[in-house]
Amino acid sequence: QGQLVESGGGLVQPGGSLRLSCAASGSIFRINVMRWYRQAPGKQRELVADISSNGITSYADSVKGRFTISRDNAKNTVYLEMNSLKPEDTARYYCNADAYSYSWREYWGKGTLVTVSS
Repeated sequence: QGQLVESGGGLVQPGGSLRLSCAASGSIFRINVMRWYRQAPGKQRELVADISSNGITSYADSVKGRFTISRDNAKNTVYLEMNSLKPEDTARYYCNADAYSYSWREYWGKGTLVTVSS
C-alpha cells in the first residue's frame, strides 16, 4: 500500500512564507497529477493548485502570484511554496495524487496545518 505524507506546516505571520512538501512512499510506482487542497474550519475543501507529470500547473485565483507548485519526479514529491501569506490562507493543506500501485487510484495525505496569524 502506498501513502502520501505532508510536512512543512506551522504558524507564520501575515506576509510570511512557508514551504509544504508531500512525499509518496510505499508501493507507488507511477504518479500522474499531483494536487494541493485546503480546508479551512467550517468551509468546504478547495483545490489550491495542481501539477501534471510533465510540469503543467494551474492555480486557484485566490493564490495566483503568491503560491508555486512544483514536483520532483525522481523523489515522488510535490511542493507548495507559499509567499505573502494572508490570514485567509489558514487551513489544513492536503496532498492528493492520481497514482499507480497495482492499479490506478486516488491517494490523499492526512494534511498539515497552516496558521497565518500575528
